[in-house]
Amino acid sequence: MTKSLPKVAVVLPCYNEEHAIAQTIAAFRAALPEADIYVYDNNSSDRTSEVAAAAGAIVRFETLRGKGNVVRRMFADVDADYYVMADGDATYDASAAPRMVERAVRDNLDMVVGCRKSEEQAAYRSGHRFGNRLLTSILASFFGRSFTDILSGYRVFSRRFAKSFPAFSAGFEIETEISVHALRMRMPVGEVDTPYFARPEGSASKLSTYRDGVRILSTILNLVRLERPLFFFGVFGALFAAVSLLLAIPLFITYMETGLVPRFPTAILSAALMILAFLVAFTGLILDTVVRGRREALRMHYLALTLPPA
Repeated sequence: MTKSLPKVAVVLPCYNEEHAIAQTIAAFRAALPEADIYVYDNNSSDRTSEVAAAAGAIVRFETLRGKGNVVRRMFADVDADYYVMADGDATYDASAAPRMVERAVRDNLDMVVGCRKSEEQAAYRSGHRFGNRLLTSILASFFGRSFTDILSGYRVFSRRFAKSFPAFSAGFEIETEISVHALRMRMPVGEVDTPYFARPEGSASKLSTYRDGVRILSTILNLVRLERPLFFFGVFGALFAAVSLLLAIPLFITYMETGLVPRFPTAILSAALMILAFLVAFTGLILDTVVRGRREALRMHYLALTLPPA
């Protein structure tokens, strides 16, 4: 019996990439000739969709601006066994895609991340490299482990990843949410080093180093609140309790020496802070129970989706 090959879809989120999209499609067509190539035009104001259609891609549209909105739409609409996601700006090495797909199929992985390696300053600026390392370290400190390149837009996903991923983010912080989802669900994942190229002439980056860096950091903190509420609220509870004790210790010493409480408002504040500390801690405990139940339900849905045989 001949073993059937997995169905692979290349999905390319695009915004104003008419100068690069034809080159990107041609590269992935050569690397994965059997794959369907989808271009999702994110409300472009140039000829991206026309150029993509002329290059032979299946063109679809998402009018809500932001990469996160496009990824959510792609995973909902496209049906495949494995998804190759890359930006449509010709910066990712399409020739690495077969190797990434093969790794996912061979090892039954739910995600393979293409870790960017480049010596070109124009391709991967030093500020972006530093920010990526910093955010990767922060993610690892909160979730125990991480990836080498959490902001890479070049990834291969299994069907069960794509169909079990909620995708709440709207913009470039979607890669961070994807990474956290894989970590918290304890999915089998892998990494493959891939070259990273400078953009073709006429193609401009939409990433703002500082603005998007702050958004990604705030996304990490928000995901800590959502995925680890006991830790998140426990930290605030411990801070309130510590301030309460610092205020109470001098009052207690004075009371032991004189039998009096001369700063009564401070005593009220200290007691109020300690009550608040317990309330915040119990909030985290209750939410942790809710999150555990939600994660169990998501896990059961994830397990109901099967991988094609390797």
